[in-house]
Amino acid sequence: MRNYLTILFLLTSLYSFSQSKAVEKIIQAGNEYYRQQQFAKATEQYNKAVEAEPSNKTAQFNQANALYKQDKKVQAAELFAQVAKDATDKEVRSKAFYNKGVILSQQKNLEESIEAYKDALRNNPADREARENLQKALLELKKKNAEKKKDDQQKKKKEEQKKQPQSKMSPKEADQRLKLLQQKEKEVQQRVQKEKIKTGGSQAKDW
Repeated sequence: MRNYLTILFLLTSLYSFSQSKAVEKIIQAGNEYYRQQQFAKATEQYNKAVEAEPSNKTAQFNQANALYKQDKKVQAAELFAQVAKDATDKEVRSKAFYNKGVILSQQKNLEESIEAYKDALRNNPADREARENLQKALLELKKKNAEKKKDDQQKKKKEEQKKQPQSKMSPKEADQRLKLLQQKEKEVQQRVQKEKIKTGGSQAKDW
């Protein structure tokens, strides 16, 4: 699975008509810090751009990327979700959903990552990477469910075995049974002996 994010550096020029030159300059400064891997400083610049123009999706998108690079994945995923929700441009929506899916995949949140990749493809059916990640996430989920089912079956089997009465006798029970059998055998022998005596007294003598 390709667990890297898409960036929107080039979108600053595409959206220049909707943002002031000052905001565009701030975003470009953030992009430069980002390229230098100074992600905290990049975040500061993107924050300034968002404060100046809250509707600027480029600033929000790159802000989410910078947060991700600082291992603030939960915040980044939430911001990508917000961009995907508010953006009117399908390409921006698709990329935001894709990046959200990547983060969720890394967190092993497969069900939600699958939905994010599906949303990415709904906005851009030609996104090959989103399609590949979707297929891999689906296979991983299937494998996970199969393993869970197997574990549940083994657990159930062990519980059933515990509930079943133990066939193995304790030494005390075995001794009691042996004594009982011996007593019964003794009673049978006594009865046979009595029958012999009784029968022997009535037999005719052989002269």
